Amino acid sequence: MRAVIVDCAIYRDGRRTEGPSDFSDALDEARTTGDAFLWIGLHEPTEDEFAHVSEEFSLHPLAVEDALKAHQRPKLEVYDDSLFVVLKPVVYEPESDSVTTGELMVFIGDSFVVTVRHGEGAPLGAVRERLEAEPAVLRHGPTAVLYAVSDAIVDHYIDVAAELQVDLEEMETAVFEPGRRDTKNTAARIYTFKRQVLEFRRAAGPLAAPMARLAGAGVPFVHEHSQPFFRDVSDHLTRANEQVEGLDRLVSDILAAHLAQMGVRQNDDMRKISAWAAMAAVPTMVAGIYGMNFEHMPELRSVWAYPATVLLMAGAVYGLFRLFKRRGWL
Repeated sequence: MRAVIVDCAIYRDGRRTEGPSDFSDALDEARTTGDAFLWIGLHEPTEDEFAHVSEEFSLHPLAVEDALKAHQRPKLEVYDDSLFVVLKPVVYEPESDSVTTGELMVFIGDSFVVTVRHGEGAPLGAVRERLEAEPAVLRHGPTAVLYAVSDAIVDHYIDVAAELQVDLEEMETAVFEPGRRDTKNTAARIYTFKRQVLEFRRAAGPLAAPMARLAGAGVPFVHEHSQPFFRDVSDHLTRANEQVEGLDRLVSDILAAHLAQMGVRQNDDMRKISAWAAMAAVPTMVAGIYGMNFEHMPELRSVWAYPATVLLMAGAVYGLFRLFKRRGWL
């Protein structure tokens, strides 16, 4: 069990205090004093490992099932003994220019906070350190943890959106670069980027409703004076969603422009092929006529017939070349 517990601490009057090593005893101590709460962080627990935690904190079976299976949409659920929030942190990998998502579940109840993290994204160590450095915020109890976690994840959305904006500008430059012919790799890159933006939208978009609900009044287990904090998170989330929607529209426009460019290049190639085929058809026709071996044909006995015929074919080909060149086919 200790392998999945990242951290476990009691917070009293906004400050971390030493407590029992067993989280059951620590929870009893936090509830006994009345002005403290327990924050326990877990990383990818198994069903057996989480069973004791869910029993001790009286977590709802449906919420426990969601926390174990992961692959959930961002949401907020209110149960009799706890509040359950699902968040999806987004991580940008600069080495591969890719976006990956994790999952973070937060349980809030009577004098406790339980966080369950899946994936390597959004470690909570930095959030815990920041909160411990701000006792005034931690005095709001478990609500402060939910706010800090949500704020950190949403702020990182904006950072990831900025990184994707840089990648999009580089892609746009590559698509409209004069003389670029690497159409296969460009199309694959655009499609991959669009899939990453879609993954981003799945993480950030559905979170708007839970944040709007937390910004309002009447949510159980949430501090009554926390609405301004969650409104701030909701505003940042709106900004992130607007950015990702703009990215999605732009990458769709770039893909359409790239496909249009490919169509224009194919038309240019077809015109060039047709022009060269037309120039080759003239001497082929003349040579074919004089190769039919009929006895009565014009100029068969003339000394100048052969060079005149060759000159005629060359002149016709040159005339066609000038014509196609003038019209932009070559």
